[in-house]
Amino acid sequence: MIDLTTLYSNVVDKISLDGEYSINKEDITDSRILDLSKISVVGDISKDLDDYVINMNIKGEMTINDSVTLKPVKYPFDIDFNEKLSEIIENNENSLDINEVLWQNIVLEVPLRFTLVDDYSKIKGDGWKLVSEEDLVKNNPFTSLLEDEDRSD
Repeated sequence: MIDLTTLYSNVVDKISLDGEYSINKEDITDSRILDLSKISVVGDISKDLDDYVINMNIKGEMTINDSVTLKPVKYPFDIDFNEKLSEIIENNENSLDINEVLWQNIVLEVPLRFTLVDDYSKIKGDGWKLVSEEDLVKNNPFTSLLEDEDRSD
């Protein structure tokens, strides 16, 4: 938690957020993230005209499942976050839960699909193999059937 009272009472001009933060393992369990490194944050909270703003850069590395192999892979993230403080906290709150803000932004960075596989021919088993979409279009055994169907119309 970050105490905002010194900023609100004009004792300081800004509050530095520089440092490393950790997200609780319990928060990670309900997401597609398997593990999360320490999060590096560089930024501050300061007054801007009639409101307070939070500006920070969030960097780290999450472990997620590879979309093709389903093996754990590292996925780096780098987020620039700029927001009015009034949109993040409720009125009359004198503290900010930085971990909650970090977590909300990290969850948005989880890709829907991510793979480190660049050679699909190496992924095969007994009687099957994985092919890329390009190979499927080039070597599709059903292409001739589809062409025959188009001619009959």
